[in-house]
Amino acid sequence: MNPIIKIFRDKIYTAVFLLCFILFIGITGYKFISGYTWIDAFYMTVITITTVGFGEVQPLDDTAKVFTVFLILASVVILGYAISVITEYILSKNDIEELKQKKMQKKIDAYNNHIIICGYGRNGKQAANKLMAYGKQFVVVERDKEAVEQFEIDSISYVLGNANEDDTLIQAGIERASTLICALPSDADNLFIVLSARQINGKLKIISRASQETSYQKLKLAGADNVILPDRIGGDHMASLVVVPDLIEFIDNLAIVGKSNINIEEIAIEKLYNTSEVKTIKDLDLRRKTGCTVIGYKDAEGDYVVNPEADQRLVPESKIIVLGRPEQIQNLNSLYDI
Repeated sequence: MNPIIKIFRDKIYTAVFLLCFILFIGITGYKFISGYTWIDAFYMTVITITTVGFGEVQPLDDTAKVFTVFLILASVVILGYAISVITEYILSKNDIEELKQKKMQKKIDAYNNHIIICGYGRNGKQAANKLMAYGKQFVVVERDKEAVEQFEIDSISYVLGNANEDDTLIQAGIERASTLICALPSDADNLFIVLSARQINGKLKIISRASQETSYQKLKLAGADNVILPDRIGGDHMASLVVVPDLIEFIDNLAIVGKSNINIEEIAIEKLYNTSEVKTIKDLDLRRKTGCTVIGYKDAEGDYVVNPEADQRLVPESKIIVLGRPEQIQNLNSLYDI
C-alpha cells in the first residue's frame, strides 16, 4: 500500500475512534448524571455534539449543564478534526492516483522492445506469469480498475484503459514494442486491436487469441503473425494424453518456466559467431562445449528443419533450437553471453 494513503487511513481510523469515544462519553454521562433513559441519553448526545439547537429532553441541573458545556467543546474539536481529515483524504486521493499514474507512465516510457499484453483474463495472466518468470519487460493494458491493485502488488507495469483506443496503445509504448499479445475474450476486439497495432507499428510481432475457428483467417489477414485457439489446443492436448501419454508428458517436462529452469532454447546465429564466415552445426561443437544438443534449425526464410544434419550450414538471420538440462542451457548462455 502507498505510504501516503496508509497515513491518511490511520488518521481516518483515529477520527472515527474519537467520534465513537465522544458519543460513548455523552451517552453514559447523560444516563448517570441526569438519569435519562438510554434512548434519551443517545438523543441528547447527538443533538449536543451536532449543535442542531433542539431543546433538552428535560431541564438540566448545574452538573448536567457543566457536562454539556465540556461535551460541546470537545465535540467541536473532534468533529472539526474528523471533517478536515476526511476532506483532505478525498482531495488528496485524486492527487495520489495522478502521481501514481505519472510514475507508472514514466517507467513505461523507458521501455524499449518490450511486450504488450491486452487483457488480463485467464490467457493474459498466464502470459504475464510466463514473461515475468523469464525476466521479460512487459506492459498490461486492462480497463478493469479492480485489477490495478493486483498489478501494484505484483509490480506489473500497466496502463488503465481500453486497448481498442489508439491513445491507450501509444501509452503502452506500442511504437517501441517488439511484441503484442491480444488476449481479450472477444474476437472482434482482438481483430480491431490487431488492425490498429499493425498500422501504428508495421514491424511489431502480433500474437492474438481467437475463440472461434472462423476468426483465425480474419486475424491473419488483419496482420496477426500467430493466432492461438485455446480450445483447440486444450482438446488436442487431452486427446494426445490418451493416444501418446508418455510422449506428451515428456514434452510437458520441456518446460520454459524461467531463466533458472529451462530445458529448451532458441539462439540467433549472430550470437554464436561472426556470420561473415559461414559455419555448420558440426563446427559449433555445442555438444562437447556445453552438453546441449541441436534439435532444430530455422533458416532466414522461416522454414524449419527438425533434427538437422551436422553439416547443416548456418546462414545469417537464422536460428538454432537446442535441448539440454537446465545447467547445460545456463552453461550455453554463459559461454555465448546470451
